[in-house]
Amino acid sequence: MLVVASAAFFALAGIFTRSVAAGPWTIACWRGLVGAAMIAAYVLWREWGPDMRANLRLGKRGWTLAAVSALSSISFITAFKLTYVANVTIIYATVPFMAAGLERVVLGEHTRPSTILAAFASLAGVAIMMLGGIGTGSLAGSLMAVLMTAGCALYMVLIRKFTDAPVVWTGAVAAFLLFLVGCLVTDPLDVTRHDAVLMCAFGVSFAAAVILWTEGTRLVSAAESGLLGSAEVPLAILFAWLFLGELPPRASLVGGAVVIVAVFGCAAWNFRQRPPTAVI
Repeated sequence: MLVVASAAFFALAGIFTRSVAAGPWTIACWRGLVGAAMIAAYVLWREWGPDMRANLRLGKRGWTLAAVSALSSISFITAFKLTYVANVTIIYATVPFMAAGLERVVLGEHTRPSTILAAFASLAGVAIMMLGGIGTGSLAGSLMAVLMTAGCALYMVLIRKFTDAPVVWTGAVAAFLLFLVGCLVTDPLDVTRHDAVLMCAFGVSFAAAVILWTEGTRLVSAAESGLLGSAEVPLAILFAWLFLGELPPRASLVGGAVVIVAVFGCAAWNFRQRPPTAVI
């Protein structure tokens, strides 16, 4: 539930990015500042106590997570600037396969058969959307989307591997790193009032998505987290149609429906297979 809820917030990223006239680094700067402040407030509220400093110490593992997250975020924003919202989200739908492969290599974990079947069903939905010809976009935008997807898959696996790392706190640090770099490469104040409001709202949406996604990823495997997060694909296409007028072809709607069925079908099946909890 947490991962699927985060997907709804992540699905708004393309809308915010395409609605703002500023460049990717300016967007990353504003989103990073607002998002970092909100995530930090949540973490401090949750961890407040005598052991807070020790619990929030990043170490090498925490900084690794922050670097991977920051790289994925700027790739994410840039991809939306260079190509269609649907193109980026369709490429992102392959993250369960990247996560499953990395999880097997890094953690040596076995992927559930139901997850594998649902992943192939999700791939079929993606194939239907791509065959429908959503739009070519640019090669650079597609490459950035691939880089973003690989980074998200790696981040999912590292969360599972670095169990002692304060992963939500690293989300705040990653966002603040983008703010600092953005201030160096662009003028964040050279924006209109309209863009400033939208970018602040983007930061709020980003913070909600990160908190929900990070907490949810702790409770399921990386492959399942990526699969559940693929609910973002049809939602992003729907939002792009409603708010930007980017109307995808019928094949995209059919493929998106297949992805949704695969996502929630897998979640329902795995839930039913869980051992019953004893009632005391």
